[in-house]
Amino acid sequence: MRRRLLALVCASAVLLTACGVLPGGTERRTVTVWLMKDSASAAFLDRFTRDFERTHGDLRLDIRIQEWTGIGAKVRAALRRTDGGGPDVIEVGNTQVAQYVDGGGLMDLTLESLRDADMDHWLPGLAQPGSFAGHQYGIPWYAANRVVIYRKDLFARAGVTEPPKTRAQWLTETAKLNFAGTQGIYLAGQDWYTLAGFIWDEGGDLARQSPSGGWEGTLQTPAALRGMEFYKRLQALGAGPVDADEEHPPQAGVFAQGRVAQIVAVPGLAQAVVQKNPGLGGRLGYFPVPGKTAARPGAVFTGGSDLVIPRNTGDRRGATAVVAALTGTTWETDLARTMNYVPNKTTLARAVAGEEGVSAMAAGAAQGRATPAAPAWAAVEADNPIKTWMTRVLQGADPAAEAARASRSITRILADG
Repeated sequence: MRRRLLALVCASAVLLTACGVLPGGTERRTVTVWLMKDSASAAFLDRFTRDFERTHGDLRLDIRIQEWTGIGAKVRAALRRTDGGGPDVIEVGNTQVAQYVDGGGLMDLTLESLRDADMDHWLPGLAQPGSFAGHQYGIPWYAANRVVIYRKDLFARAGVTEPPKTRAQWLTETAKLNFAGTQGIYLAGQDWYTLAGFIWDEGGDLARQSPSGGWEGTLQTPAALRGMEFYKRLQALGAGPVDADEEHPPQAGVFAQGRVAQIVAVPGLAQAVVQKNPGLGGRLGYFPVPGKTAARPGAVFTGGSDLVIPRNTGDRRGATAVVAALTGTTWETDLARTMNYVPNKTTLARAVAGEEGVSAMAAGAAQGRATPAAPAWAAVEADNPIKTWMTRVLQGADPAAEAARASRSITRILADG
């Protein structure tokens, strides 16, 4: 019996060594990772890969960069594969997680999330859209969101000594800036992402799931109407077109003309402004979108990415090791500093404290939200009755009647999707 046990131990050791699991093994298991173009620099990925493979002697990384165009269909095809040749980890937009969960293609990572003692500090705008029915499918990776980019010189000329902390102050001080041919703020009439933040601040939402499981538009609620009323008052303090969004014309170009005191945009847009008008270099500042009280900034739409693991992965352990490393403190801090992103946890905001624009972004991200986690939400954005509602209200139509019309459209689109 003793000789048989010894033989079994030896045989097991041979098998493990052949797989590269025991020290001294020569083979590594390959973990295939899909990351999106420009999400991380080549230098960052090189640093991460070398460190990860050094600390995980049984794993090798195969990072494949993907284009955003057409990525939805490509991911869905990968999730349906049965030959084991698909990716093991995928970066997806935070608002895209719902559609992949709906198809049943993602691995439930609730247990892995619970092992992260700091998950309570995840940015809500990344964590919430990755969670469904109490289960976590998307692990937050990085975020970006809108702030107010402003002209320091115009603020000083108008006697505004510091950025506003509340929405009431924002209106008052923007009115002071709206003089002598200068727009207090350039806010296009269909900037619905900015509107969404005001609605969330009021306790409302764009759509909500009913007890029966269906989704319904909620723009007709008192909270949403209060958010729209604030948007209308703020938008009137400039000359933004009421029937176009912030890209028509691109607001960077409008701001660069030198007659606008503020815009609401991601901090990186300031680079485009200065490229168009170098004379504005050193004159631009940033502050979080103000909230209803000075106690905290206003809610903002949080864009960014989550990491997911397909159910058909052949290496759950290897895949979760990659996700844990990429979303852990060391590499979150490195990525935030390298790419000027907001880290995935509020407790890591100090990593970008030295960058004015990113620091303002991080303050807002703590109050961040995402669009409704309805699988068909992308269809709402494609048709976008929210934009139509906004334009009609700014042109003088009844806000409640138009909100009810838009909500019916949202409900129909989500039901048909």
